[in-house]
Parts: sequence; structure tokens; C-alpha cells
Amino acid sequence: MMQLRRERITALLERARSVRALVVGDLMLDVYLRGTVSRVSPEAPVPVVRVLEETVALGGGANVAVNIAALGARCTVVGCAGRDAAGEALLRELDALGIEREGVLVDGSRPTTVKTRVMARQHQVARYDREVDDDVDGACALALVAAIERLAPSVDVIVLEDYNKGVLVPAVIEAAMDAGRLLGKPVVVDPKERHFFDYRGATVFKPNLVELAGALRAPILADDREWMERTRRHVDCSHLLVTLGEEGMALMTEEGEFVRVPTVARSVYDVSGAGDTVTATVAVMLAAGASPVEAAVVANYAAGIEVGKAGVAAVSAAELVESIGGA
Repeated sequence: MMQLRRERITALLERARSVRALVVGDLMLDVYLRGTVSRVSPEAPVPVVRVLEETVALGGGANVAVNIAALGARCTVVGCAGRDAAGEALLRELDALGIEREGVLVDGSRPTTVKTRVMARQHQVARYDREVDDDVDGACALALVAAIERLAPSVDVIVLEDYNKGVLVPAVIEAAMDAGRLLGKPVVVDPKERHFFDYRGATVFKPNLVELAGALRAPILADDREWMERTRRHVDCSHLLVTLGEEGMALMTEEGEFVRVPTVARSVYDVSGAGDTVTATVAVMLAAGASPVEAAVVANYAAGIEVGKAGVAAVSAAELVESIGGA
């Protein structure tokens, strides 16, 4: 694996402070109910959790924005929130973190996507979701397209974060991809199966192992250089970055460089949000002048830090410098 010197990562993170990113995708609110368990319910064989604390955090595309901001870059989001209490909470969290939200459409026809996790002694006991994952309607799509066209000229990188919740419909995808191409801005895509092959022309296409296998309906040969190059051409991206969980990452660049990036996680506490961290870090590093290989290596370190934290958590620039400098 490429070794990055502390001086190089420090320089990239310093440049990151002048980066502006646009995140387009599914915005969510993560709710955590934390408590203790001392008995089993008499009604069913399930634990009774006595809730002691309730906290909220941003999820989905909004969590990518949180990670971008944590690296010192500025970020604007385009997506949907419901006209409900969860939507108000989502907007408050964006404001509190300094994430610009003029591209967020408040839609009264569908609820804000909320994932609620019930935690006891740091273990997840249950999760329940409130959502409508149908594609947004034509009027909403047009409003999102208009927001992309208005905001894209002022940013340095565009991120498409797809969680299959209905925001990234073909018209929205096309507007973002066209903006990147016409304006000469890198486009980083984290896809899902519903529109997997609609992101042709992406600068970095970043599926995980499960998503890629499902889309190709074939085994994944991430250690095979020729297979990676064929797949890169098939999805029609400049650089293919496949995240492999505990096996790290595999990168195939348009210049023909193949790199296997082993995981650097020292301990795995919670994998929630690790993919968002990788997407955000790759986007910011590319916009700051990193090569695709450098961006992948830095993102791998960021993921290693994130999985050592409880729940969905952002990784700061200071944590990255310390992690890479001590490697």
C-alpha cells in the first residue's frame, strides 16, 4: 500500500479547508434510544429496554455532508425532508454543523426518512425505520434538478449518495452528472442497485462488495487486475473503487493502476457509517488535489478510525493526521 507522509496528508487537509462540495442524495435522520436491559418481556421473548437517553444524528447523504465538514471543507446538500418533526430536526442539525441547505426541498407528500436504533450496553437490540422509498414525483425532481444547476457552478466536487430512498431518480442523476462534465468537476458516486448503471461517466464509482455483486449478478474478483479493469469499463467510470469490508479496498484507475488497499482498522466497534466516511474523504481529497490512489489510501485510514467508534460518527482532520502519521 502507498505510504503517505505526515507532510503530504497535512498539506492535503490544509487545502481541504478551501474545498466546497455538493452532496446530492437521500437525507436521513438517525435516532438512538440508549438504555439498559434487566429483564425479558412477559409478552414475548424479547428484552425490555429502559430508555435513559435519546439522541439524533444525520444519516445517509446528510452523514456524508457531516464527514465532509469534519475534514474542514464546506458543504451544501440537495435532497428532500418531510414537513414533519423529523424534518425540522434534520434541518436544525444541518444548521448546527454549518452545512448549507438551500438545496433541501421540504416535501409535505412524504415523511422524512428516520432510522431508529434501540441500544443497550452499546449493543443494538432493534432498529425500526419510517420511510417512503418510492421515487420522488416529477415536480420534486424538477425542483432538485434546478437546485443542482444553481449550486453546482460554485463547488469543487459533486457527490451522489444513493440509499434507494427515491431522491436519485434518472432526471436528478443526469443533472448532476451533466453538471460535473460541463463544469469540469469530479463526481464521486456511492450507488445502490436500483439505478446502479445510470451513473456512467463518474470520476470515482464506489460500490461495496454486496452492491457490486448484486448489480453484476456474478462473483466479485477484486484481486484480479483484469477483472477490475473490465468492470471499470462496464460501469463506465474513470476510477473504480470497491470497498471490501474487513478486506479493505480495491482500486482500478483509468491510467491502468491497480491497487489493493488493506484495512487499517485496529479494532472494529461499529461499521455503521463507514461507507459514508469513505465517500466523503475520497471526494474532499480529490478536490484538494490528491491522486485517486492517495484519496483511496486516506479514505481507508478514515474508515479504520470510524469503525472504532460507536454508532455513525465523523472523522476529523486531526484524527487522520494522527492515524497516518503513526502508521
